[in-house]
Amino acid sequence: MTLRRPIFSALILMAALAGCSREGDLIVDQGVGISAVRSACPAVGIPDFTGDITTFRTAGASTADQIDVVAAITNVRSTCSDAGAKVYSEARFDVLARRTDTRGARTVELPFFSTVLQGGSAVQAKRIGTVTIAFADGAERAQGIARAGAFVDRASATLPDDIREKITRRRKAGDPDAALDPLADPQVRAALNRATFELLIGFQLTQQQLAYNATR
Repeated sequence: MTLRRPIFSALILMAALAGCSREGDLIVDQGVGISAVRSACPAVGIPDFTGDITTFRTAGASTADQIDVVAAITNVRSTCSDAGAKVYSEARFDVLARRTDTRGARTVELPFFSTVLQGGSAVQAKRIGTVTIAFADGAERAQGIARAGAFVDRASATLPDDIREKITRRRKAGDPDAALDPLADPQVRAALNRATFELLIGFQLTQQQLAYNATR
């Protein structure tokens, strides 16, 4: 199943509190008995409409009878090393492809991107790679494997001490702010947003390919 990038409104806090962390970094109560462990590791996802690619035999064509190769990113796995000043995250994924003309052996190279995003909108880095798909003679389907990695500054992905204290401070009945959710504090939300990083992967699509994915 293709992952989709979170919508950065109510879900931004969940993205900030997820990842491949070392347990014990920061546990935040979300209410109703739900808690999450925050990590300096970036969340990994695929932006909408970029997890699939369709190529056509004729330039400018977009009809079903002209489809050449269809491919999709799936089985995304991520690992993260957050022991040092630079946090390294890596995503590995499979690309499943199908072609319409099965005559002869054929190799297809499909471009993909990996982008590090801070706070849901600020691009910190972007790289372009290619995944190779090798079709055997007579084979309709083939599979490729690719990976993308990124470094994130640990200090930038770490919450300031005063924000951590606001989140984790134990509140007693009768305290003026006992019934207030610390995550509703604009200052806390802004700090969480700044400290939230994502590693996004997807096919590097042309404008025509992106429009095709969005409208099909």
